Amino acid sequence: MKKKYVIVFTTIVLILFSAVKIEAEDNLKKQKVLQALNELAYHASNVLLDEEGKSRCDYNIVQGKWYPYEPAWHTGQIINGLVDAYRVTDNEEYLIAAKKAGNWWTSLLIKDHPKLEGMLYAVHGDHAGEVLVFATISDGTPGLFNLYKATKIDKYAAVPTSAGRWMLEHMYVPEHGVFYDTVDPETGEVRKENSPFWKDKEVQELFDVSRPNNEGSLFKDMYEYTGDEKYKKVFIELCNSLVEKQDEYGLWMDFMPNHKHEGTFHPRFNLWYAESLIDGYELTGDKRYLEAARKTLEFHVKFQGKDGSFHYVNYVDGRTDRGSKTGSAVAFIGILGIRLIEHGVGEQFKDNVERSFNWVIKNRYAQNHPDPNLRGGLINLRSRHRQGMHWITQRDVGTAFGMRFLAKYYEHYFGDENKK
Repeated sequence: MKKKYVIVFTTIVLILFSAVKIEAEDNLKKQKVLQALNELAYHASNVLLDEEGKSRCDYNIVQGKWYPYEPAWHTGQIINGLVDAYRVTDNEEYLIAAKKAGNWWTSLLIKDHPKLEGMLYAVHGDHAGEVLVFATISDGTPGLFNLYKATKIDKYAAVPTSAGRWMLEHMYVPEHGVFYDTVDPETGEVRKENSPFWKDKEVQELFDVSRPNNEGSLFKDMYEYTGDEKYKKVFIELCNSLVEKQDEYGLWMDFMPNHKHEGTFHPRFNLWYAESLIDGYELTGDKRYLEAARKTLEFHVKFQGKDGSFHYVNYVDGRTDRGSKTGSAVAFIGILGIRLIEHGVGEQFKDNVERSFNWVIKNRYAQNHPDPNLRGGLINLRSRHRQGMHWITQRDVGTAFGMRFLAKYYEHYFGDENKK
C-alpha cells in the first residue's frame, strides 16, 4: 500500500513539475514575442517613418541611402503593423506614429483636379514612373481602416473610401471581374491599352492592363464602414473572380508581378489574394474562398526552408534563387497559417507558423547594429544589378509584416487576457 502511495505521489509531482515547466516555457516565449514586437514597432516609428509621416521605403545598404518606392503603399503597410502592435502592447507611441503616418496618407486626397477629385495621389515611382496605381492605394488601405477603428477619427476611413469610390466608378470592368491598374495623374485618364509594367510588350491585352486587384479587401472595408451593399457586392464579385482565375498551383500567374513567361511568382502577391479570400469567407461563409486560400498557402510552404526562410525569386517548377531573404513573405505565411488554423482548415500549417516565428525572432538587425538605419528592423533583402551597380536593398515591408505576424501570433497563442 505504501508503495502505491509513493507511485501516486511521484506521478502527481511529475505532472505538477511538467505543468510548471510548460508554463515557464510559455512565459518565456510570450516575452520573446513582446520584446521582438516592441523592437520592430520602435524601429518602424522612429526610423522607417520620416518627418512628414511617410515611409522612407527602400534602404540601399551599399550606399547608405533611402529611396522612395510606392510611398503610399509602404506607409499603409507600416500603419497596419503599428496599429496591430498598439493593440497588443497598449503603447501609445505606436498609435501616435500610426496617426502621423495616417495624416500624411490622407493628405494625398485629390481635391483640385477636374477628373481626379476624390482620388488619391498615390504614385508608384521607380520603373513604373509617376502613375497612379490601383493596388498602391487598395493594399495600403487596411492600415487606414484599422487606424479608424482604433481612433474613431473619420478621415482615416473616409479618404480611402473616397478613393475606392472613384476607382469603382472609373476603373472597374465588372464583366471580367477586374480593375484597370493605372491612371495618368496629369490627364486623369485610365490607361486601358498599355501598362507601364510591360513597357517592352507591344501588343497588350486586358489582363496586361488590369487585375482582380482584391488585395487589401478595400470594398469589404468600405462596405463595413458605410453599410452600402453595392460595395459588398463588388467585393464578392472580386472574390469570385479570384476563384475562377486561380490556376493549378493556387496562384494567379496571368497577372503581374508574377511572370508567367519566366515561370516566377512574386513572394507576396498571391498571398494577398489569398488573404482577401479569407476575408471573403469571414464575410459570406462561402467555403470556396477558404479552400482557394488554403491552396495558395499550400503551394507557398513548399518553398519555405526548414529554418523558416523564404526567398524573393521562386519558380513554379520548384527552383529557388537564394539571393534575397524576404522576411515579409516569411511573416505573411505565418499570418495566413494562423488564420486558416482558426477556421479549422490549417492544421497542416502549424509547423510552418512555428518556422516563421523562429525565423522572425532570429533574423532581426541587432539593437546595437552600427548602422542606425537598420537597427531593430526585420531582414527583408532585395539584391539586384541596377544602373551598372550591385544594389542590396533592405525593405521596410519586412518590419511592417513582422509586426502584423507577431501581434497575430501573440493574440492567437496567448490571448488578450495576457496583454502587458
